[in-house]
Amino acid sequence: MVPEVSVGEHESLEKALRRLKKKIEREGILKILKARKHYEKPSEIKRRKRRAAKKRKPL
Repeated sequence: MVPEVSVGEHESLEKALRRLKKKIEREGILKILKARKHYEKPSEIKRRKRRAAKKRKPL
């Protein structure tokens, strides 16, 4: 699932690049890449998931 952006005939490259960046951000690709950049121990993964769940569902 690679995000694609077609550039129109009279469209600037900057505008197409901006659309591509927005599409990548919406799909969460950058977040995944940043998470995979460094190794994360299983205990750290569990801790991060617990904290995220706590933020989503406050008491």
